Amino acid sequence: MQWVWRWLRQFCTTGLLLGTLFFAFSLTPSLIPRPSVIQGVISGVSFTAGYTLGVMARWLWNYLELPVPSVRLDRLARIGAAVVCMLFAIGFLWQASEWQNTVRALMETEPAGGVQPLTVAAIAMLVFVVLVLLARLFLWTFQILSRRLERYVPRRVSHVVGVFAALALFWSVVDGVIFTLGLRAADNSYQQLDVLMQDDVARPDDPVSTGGPESLITWEELGGRGRRFVTSGPTGDEIGDFLGERAPDPIRVYVGLNAADTPEEHADLALQELLRVDAFERSVLLLATPTGRGWVDNAAQNPVEYILRGDVATVTAQYSYLPSPLSLMVEGEYGQETARALFNRVYGYWSDLPEDDRPDLYLHGLSLGALNSDRSFDVYDIIDDPFHGALWSGPPFRSETWRTVTAGRDAGSPAWLPRFRDGSVVRFMNQDGGLDDFDTDWGQFRIAILQYASDPVTFFDPMSFYSEPDWMREPRGPDVSDDLRWFPVVTMLQLLADMAAGRAPTGYGHEYAEAHYIEAWVALTEPDNWSDEDSERLKALFDERE
Repeated sequence: MQWVWRWLRQFCTTGLLLGTLFFAFSLTPSLIPRPSVIQGVISGVSFTAGYTLGVMARWLWNYLELPVPSVRLDRLARIGAAVVCMLFAIGFLWQASEWQNTVRALMETEPAGGVQPLTVAAIAMLVFVVLVLLARLFLWTFQILSRRLERYVPRRVSHVVGVFAALALFWSVVDGVIFTLGLRAADNSYQQLDVLMQDDVARPDDPVSTGGPESLITWEELGGRGRRFVTSGPTGDEIGDFLGERAPDPIRVYVGLNAADTPEEHADLALQELLRVDAFERSVLLLATPTGRGWVDNAAQNPVEYILRGDVATVTAQYSYLPSPLSLMVEGEYGQETARALFNRVYGYWSDLPEDDRPDLYLHGLSLGALNSDRSFDVYDIIDDPFHGALWSGPPFRSETWRTVTAGRDAGSPAWLPRFRDGSVVRFMNQDGGLDDFDTDWGQFRIAILQYASDPVTFFDPMSFYSEPDWMREPRGPDVSDDLRWFPVVTMLQLLADMAAGRAPTGYGHEYAEAHYIEAWVALTEPDNWSDEDSERLKALFDERE
């Protein structure tokens, strides 16, 4: 056992104690239920963060030459603190399963087997060891570089230069080798999946359909997401059977990433396809911005086609093969450029049409699609002739309009369901509604934002590293646990994990439900001859199909 003791003595006691506290805090609930593996990773990173802060605090104490206790008093204090921290961690591990199940109960799901304490502890220890080894590799690199530099420059100068040289070396390895090669491999893999022909999707025979025999965009150029999008919607016959009247087939225009080379060329092709299928003859034109891989959520798309009786045309353009998180990191500008180019082409043609002889124009986007949809236009460019409105669901925390409106919300309204001024332009809703809870009329230009209080993509806040987010204060959202507490550093790590690996049932987190889209589209578009009973029947239809 002496080798274990010698190994443990290499670590900073203050760091171990603070790391243990961070480990315990990481076991508390956040927005999304977590399985044991994810919990172990979060706990390991949290332990490492606490350990690092403890080491820095101890270094600063010694650097300032502050008084230190006697050896005997220091040993007793360490033993006492270690016992308290260990009891603290064990108690939190014991409670972790119940905390996770309280979150599941809010989301109306069955309790899980719970967090496995030994599994969590083992994974956390493994993560800590790996991160410590990387840190020591960095320290070893710094020491070698600085010692060699000491031959030519003063010692302190060599230390400063050595730190920056080690950082540059590590960054070049991570960014130039691991990150670049990993992204290249991911991009190639997703590109191959995108062009792969699905056996369960047949090319349409209708000449009006995008990808059909007369389409300007070939079936191959649509890509996997595009082929599913143009073939998966309700037909006019299905809509007519539901309504008890004749209905046209909804129009869906999709421009795959392979169909053109630049955002401008994608936009030009989309406009030409819209003109070919007489999309501007419909009563509503919907400009949908997809997520990273070109996905448009049918949970949002299908309801609006029923509600508008099939008299709607939707256009969208793919801008990436990568999933949204990767696309946001490496192709964020390209997504914005594509969305803006498409909006400019469609809006430019639409605004030149006579006001009495053009469709109502709406925008829609989910997640990264909401962010790029928000960035696709400048309000000063449309103020003389505004389009009719937008529905954005699950907007990421970086969305400019969402951030501005949430920060400027009326006093007393919660951050998870803000009320902005008199509600004449921007309104929010969640699973309990909210778009119709105003005394004033909604104006001609409308922005509706659908968000759940448990959505980490929307409510992640980098400032939660050192301050409590507004949405955590009372009253809390209906799907946020009362046991959730803010802890510096740890809460931000929990929210990062929720955003990257969290999975919630439909109607919670970042999984938006068709039933809530029905309410949003009805309130936003105010369709003629549509009743609350129709909405309930449509919800029942989707529930039955699911």
